[in-house]
Amino acid sequence: MTPHTPSLVSKHPNMGTTIFTVMSGLATETGAVNLGQGFPDFACDPKLTQAVSGAMQEGLNQYPPMTGIAPLREAVSAKIKNLYGCHYDATSEITVTAGATQAILTIILAVVHPGDEVIVLEPCYDSYIPNIDMAGGVVVRVPLTPGAFRPDFDKIQAAITTQTRAIIINSPHNPSGMIWSEQDMLRLQEILAPTQVLLISDEVYEHMVYAPNRHWSAAQFEGLAARAFIVSSFGKTYHVTGWKIGTVCAPASLTAEFRKVHQFNVFTVNTPMQYGLTRYMADPQPYLELPAFYQRKRDLFRQGLAQTKFKLLPGEGTYFQCVDISGLSVPEKNLSEADFCKWLTTDIGVAAIPLSVFYADNFDQRVIRFCFAKQDETLQKALGRLSKL
Repeated sequence: MTPHTPSLVSKHPNMGTTIFTVMSGLATETGAVNLGQGFPDFACDPKLTQAVSGAMQEGLNQYPPMTGIAPLREAVSAKIKNLYGCHYDATSEITVTAGATQAILTIILAVVHPGDEVIVLEPCYDSYIPNIDMAGGVVVRVPLTPGAFRPDFDKIQAAITTQTRAIIINSPHNPSGMIWSEQDMLRLQEILAPTQVLLISDEVYEHMVYAPNRHWSAAQFEGLAARAFIVSSFGKTYHVTGWKIGTVCAPASLTAEFRKVHQFNVFTVNTPMQYGLTRYMADPQPYLELPAFYQRKRDLFRQGLAQTKFKLLPGEGTYFQCVDISGLSVPEKNLSEADFCKWLTTDIGVAAIPLSVFYADNFDQRVIRFCFAKQDETLQKALGRLSKL
C-alpha cells in the first residue's frame, strides 16, 4: 500500500502568504530596489555585535530565565522611567520576548477568550487580525480617518460593547507613519476609564518620531498604563530586525497572565543577545539620536519624491513614507494599489507595498508605502528610477 498524507481541513483557510513575502520575492526576481519590507539594508553599530560576540565567548550560551535576564529587564525599566516617567518593576512587570510579533500574539492568547471582541484600527499591521482569529476572538474593525489616518474617537467609543476585551493601538503607526498626539491619548484614556477594556499598545517605532513631534507612550498616562500591555522592539531601535527580540511591559497582574502563555510558546529568548543588549544600553545615545538619524533619511527621500507626481503624505514617525498615486499616469489606467505596486516593481524597478493589504476588505484609497530605512545610495538609486514618473 502506498503511504499517503492524511487530508487536513485548514483551521485558517483565509490565511495566505503575506504581501511582504510576495513583494520581496518579486523584487529579488526582477532586480528591483526593495523599499517594500520594513528592514534596514545597513549594518548595526559594531559595538553591539561585539557585545553579543563577547557574551558568547564568555560562555553565556545556555537558557536564560523565562522572563529574560535580570540586568536587561532592569535596563529597560530604567530607560522607561527616564523617558516616560513611569516605573515598571523589572521582576514582575517586564518580559523579554522573541520580537514584537510574538509579543502581540502571546498577549492576545493570554487575555482573549473565545467570543471576546478586540477592536483594531485599520489600516493595521498584518498580524493583529490573524492573532485574534487564532485566539477565537471576534475582530471589530474601526477605520482610521482615510487619508489622514487619525483616530476617530466617536467610532471607537461606538465600537465598545460589554464583549470588548481589548483594543490595539499603534503609534507611531505602521503603515501610515502618523503618530498619536497627547490629546489623542487623553481622549482614549477618557473613553476607556469606565470600562474593563485592556489596551495593547504597539510602540515598536517609539524612537522614530520627527521634530517638532514627540512620542506619547501609554506609559505616560496613568489610566492607560494601568490597563496596558506596551510592546517595544530592540530590532527596530538598533537596526537588528533579524534578531527578533523585544519587550512587553504591563502591570504585574497582567504580566502574570502573559507569562503563562509566554513560557509555553517561546519560554526563553536568545541569551548572548540579551547580555549584549544590556551592555549596549548602558549608553543611551544610540536611541536618543535615532530620530535625527532617520529624519535625515526621511527628508532626503521626501525631497526626491517631491520631484515626481507622487503626492506626499505627512511622515511624522516610523521609517515609512506613504504617497498618493492618483496623480500619476501609467500605461494601464485605474490600476489598483496592489497592481500598481507590481507594475512599479517590474517596470520601474522599485518595490513598494499597497496600503490596501492592511485592510481586511482591501480598501483602496490610491496610497502606497515606501520604506526609507536604507543606505543613502539605495535611496538615491530608487529615486533615480522613480524620477521617470
